[in-house]
Amino acid sequence: MIFAVFFAFWRFLQIITLIPTIGLLAYFVDGYNKLNALTPTYILILFIVSVLAGAWAIFTIFSYHRSSTNATFVALIDILFVGAFIGAVYQLRFITNADCSHVVSGSQTDVSLGIFGSATVNGLHVQVDKSCAMLKASFAFGILNAIFFFFTAVLAAMHGDRLSSRDQKTYVRESHSRRHSHRSSQAPPSRHSSHHSHRRVYV
Repeated sequence: MIFAVFFAFWRFLQIITLIPTIGLLAYFVDGYNKLNALTPTYILILFIVSVLAGAWAIFTIFSYHRSSTNATFVALIDILFVGAFIGAVYQLRFITNADCSHVVSGSQTDVSLGIFGSATVNGLHVQVDKSCAMLKASFAFGILNAIFFFFTAVLAAMHGDRLSSRDQKTYVRESHSRRHSHRSSQAPPSRHSSHHSHRRVYV
């Protein structure tokens, strides 16, 4: 019961944060597709990981009974998503130093956002602050989901270990009872019963 509450809580947090992430990144992907341009890797990777993670989170929350019985497999997939989100946010790490609010001329390092403008790293020049803010929000959501999927992976792993130990105890109990019944069925008849069966009765 406790596992179900915590698992559902973190799954809902994942879904709530993944939906805006997919929407924000879909804005960039759609913009590049309309111009027949290649979507940058730092956007495309996080977008693909977010879509797959969202589908996985929705599937496991609506098929909870199957997820609880396959808790070890769920933990493995969640750990893989943790690594995928870490790699995705690493590709987008440059956006952490971008200033998306101030518009001041002069910069040392300019990061191009393609058709959506540019943002300055270690400076203050920003041409399109909306795109910069959207990427920074996607970056933050990616970090949050890496943490959230780690929590659900730990919960699923603990639940899987508990189920395996319970199954092992059940198997030992069943094998012991089966062995006991087998011995009782093969036990020779007692002396009293044999003597009673061979005793003659005179009328």
